[in-house]
Amino acid sequence: MSNFNGILNECSKAFNQNRIAEKVKNLAYGLLTCYGRHTITGMLTGCGKQFVDWSSTYRIFSQNRIRITELYNIIIKTFIKQQVSCEYIVAHMDDTLIRKTGKKIPGTSWKRDPLGPPFHTNFVWGQRYLQISLALASKTNNCQSRAIPVDFHHCPTASKPNKSATHEQIDEYKKVQKELKLSKQGSLRIKALRESLDNSNAADKQLIISVDGSYTNDEVLKNMPKRTTLIGRIRKDTKLFSLPAQSESTGRKRVYGDRIPTPEAIRQDDKIVWTKVEAWAAGKTHSFSIKVLNNLKWKSAGQNHLLQLIVIRPLGYRLTKGAKMLYRQAAYLICTDNNLEIEKLLQAYLWRWEIEVNFRDEKTILGCGQAQVRNENAVKNLPA
Repeated sequence: MSNFNGILNECSKAFNQNRIAEKVKNLAYGLLTCYGRHTITGMLTGCGKQFVDWSSTYRIFSQNRIRITELYNIIIKTFIKQQVSCEYIVAHMDDTLIRKTGKKIPGTSWKRDPLGPPFHTNFVWGQRYLQISLALASKTNNCQSRAIPVDFHHCPTASKPNKSATHEQIDEYKKVQKELKLSKQGSLRIKALRESLDNSNAADKQLIISVDGSYTNDEVLKNMPKRTTLIGRIRKDTKLFSLPAQSESTGRKRVYGDRIPTPEAIRQDDKIVWTKVEAWAAGKTHSFSIKVLNNLKWKSAGQNHLLQLIVIRPLGYRLTKGAKMLYRQAAYLICTDNNLEIEKLLQAYLWRWEIEVNFRDEKTILGCGQAQVRNENAVKNLPA
């Protein structure tokens, strides 16, 4: 509780008035102690403020009286103090869906259900948020990490105009649709994180951010900020190219060389040997079999990135002792830093599971998204 109070006291800088800071501090305690749904009413009841006027509490979120970015900057500065000895900072980025029932809530729309079966697409009504978490490791190599959320950004989709819309309205919709697409928002959040690190005495540290396949695309890769490395998952049939051979002929130089086999073909090629690498995952150190290819290019990554490809052999497991051996799916990764050590690369990606743990804790323990608010600003600020 002393650490919790210390962070809350530092967060007072993110408010214009001390009374607002005190109200938010009470809400923070009420969030941890309330029973049932974590609404604003529940938070007020949890901190013993249910018999006072509630309107001022709602106005904190509806009138943007909390500077969310400054709150997260305080967490980033606290994080960096504990990671001074590390030469790089590992981050994870992913999006999550918060289910809603009200059709008039700003930013809500029909989304694909991530819990639906793979053979049938289901849809649910909800809101989409993008989160970035930093990996707080207990030591340097082969260890457990705890993901610390430092960004929770509302990412609504553009509202499609009706059939009677004019050409100007349709053009405006297409423009807004491009700006609000998830990969574009992810690219902007990575830039914002890099700027926050630069302003928090971490300008000399390399940022390594791990993402899934939905962010391993040209929108993110071609707009990566400086001193930032991306580790992303790719398809097994991705078209990769080697470096072009040096030619003495005149004319425009080639950017891409010959096409290499697909990642799946590389996994099945016995001529490319497997390498053993140890990394921490699921509570203990595991030995992974991988294949690594360096100095590759991908058209989606542009001309400026030299990539390394990592193929991870599926791990075998048995449901019960003596049962048939089952295998998980193979993983295919690319890294924009061609010189990053494979042990650090693999460990940084395996730590990414912690952001899924963040989502579970935020939705179950903290009740993220359960508050019944309809104001556009409150819908964006309160979950964050």
